Amino acid sequence: MCELLGMSANVPTDICFSFSGLMQRGGRTGPHKDGWGIAFYEGKGLSSFHDPSPSANSRIAQLVKEYPIKSHVVISHIRQANVGDICLENTHPFSRELWGQMWTFAHNGQLDKGVFDLPLSHYYPVGTTDSEYAFCWLLGEIRTAFPQAPEDMQKLYDFIQQCCDQLRALGVYNMLLTDSCSLYAYCSTKLSWITRKAPFGEASLTDTEMVVDFCKETTPQDVVTVIATVPLTDNENWISLAEGEMVVFKQGLIVNN
Repeated sequence: MCELLGMSANVPTDICFSFSGLMQRGGRTGPHKDGWGIAFYEGKGLSSFHDPSPSANSRIAQLVKEYPIKSHVVISHIRQANVGDICLENTHPFSRELWGQMWTFAHNGQLDKGVFDLPLSHYYPVGTTDSEYAFCWLLGEIRTAFPQAPEDMQKLYDFIQQCCDQLRALGVYNMLLTDSCSLYAYCSTKLSWITRKAPFGEASLTDTEMVVDFCKETTPQDVVTVIATVPLTDNENWISLAEGEMVVFKQGLIVNN
């Protein structure tokens, strides 16, 4: 299995602290050594880094850890390969354009071979993973159902939920998806989130000796939500998503329920 990391914030925020914990699981404190990737949004612009080597030993990952890239939305992934070779084109997250926006997707789990029978309409995979194929199908279904961006966002949320339910029926499907504004988190087996806002406190990483006092790093107006496969800190109360549950965050807050 792989691990996911996502962030939604109401102010440009770096993810250095959370990524410092996640990257240790890529070959040091965890077995997810078959590549990693991360995508940052600046407005509609997308910056991404991918590396098929273990994140714990990656000099690119070290750069991401130390360089405070500010973003409202971030998706990251560390891979333990099950379908597809260990190579750059098979590293998550994957990105495609829809409605003039770059959508980004990462998946934790394994889908059975039936996923490759789903018909593709507008998007096609570059690599050979079940994950990228599922993303191409999902985004194609959205584009077919909504040729233009819908005004009623709840209809879009409900449709994406239905598509994710269909994919979950094919195996383990934990997902992060974003259009640069909203961050969708869908749980099949394991996914947790935490929202940090005033009054802020200290957080201590589980996978490495690192503590941050967010009172010194934030303002009282800041709202930052972090989503992870397994909680990254050992002194905070993370909320677990239920099987089949999807939560949509925008500017750090839940917007779909």
